[in-house]
Amino acid sequence: MKVLLSIKPEYAEKILDGEKQFEFRKAVFKNPTVKTVVIYATKPVGKVVGEFDIAEVLSERPSTLWARTAKLAGISRRFFDEYFEGRSTAYAIKVQRVRRYRKPLELRSLIKSGVAPQSFCYLPARARDRDGQDAA
Repeated sequence: MKVLLSIKPEYAEKILDGEKQFEFRKAVFKNPTVKTVVIYATKPVGKVVGEFDIAEVLSERPSTLWARTAKLAGISRRFFDEYFEGRSTAYAIKVQRVRRYRKPLELRSLIKSGVAPQSFCYLPARARDRDGQDAA
């Protein structure tokens, strides 16, 4: 199974370039069969730009999670601390095997409504564009 994540364009690009190897979340999907994240780069890009496989999902106290992920976080400590402020648990999705799409997809090709999820939504494992485009 796949999950579609809404990610700010600058962080989506860092993931696709291999600079950011953890995607941080306040909450994560509960379905254990999710193996792939499809990346929706939010506005102003507004396109589905690629995907990556999930190596693991870490769940820790924020300070412990930062200590484990800081070198490959792709974000500043300040941003991390502000994002998880007041939280007792923080999540990090470990990125592996990134695939950038040759041609970014319209969101509507994966989600009928064409409305980006606030955090994430589940997709069928074979989700891809209607023309059969795969990752580059």
